[in-house]
Amino acid sequence: MIVKEIKDEELLTVAEVKQILNELVEERSERGEELEYELRKAVNHSEIFAKMSPEKARELVNNLLELDKMKPEIAIRIADITPMSRDELRALYAKERYTLTEEELDTILDLVTDSLE
Repeated sequence: MIVKEIKDEELLTVAEVKQILNELVEERSERGEELEYELRKAVNHSEIFAKMSPEKARELVNNLLELDKMKPEIAIRIADITPMSRDELRALYAKERYTLTEEELDTILDLVTDSLE
């Protein structure tokens, strides 16, 4: 597939991608079209790795973005990976030029655990 031009770009969580792909699969199956290999693999990947509903994932991202030292890319990664320890969270911030305090890490982990309930 050759991409000529990117018209729009938006950061999405895996849960949101799963929802979009499932809608696409449903639409194509109604038309009787066969699913391409890449689409089947993408759907399978999203089924395996989506850990929450799209609404909860977006809510978590929005709550994370209200915090200091939070970039949209990291918020999306946190919602996708749902880290459960400070070490996992520190790994997501490894490339940043700053480190988080223990309180900031605990705040992020509390938001993640609340979204999984």
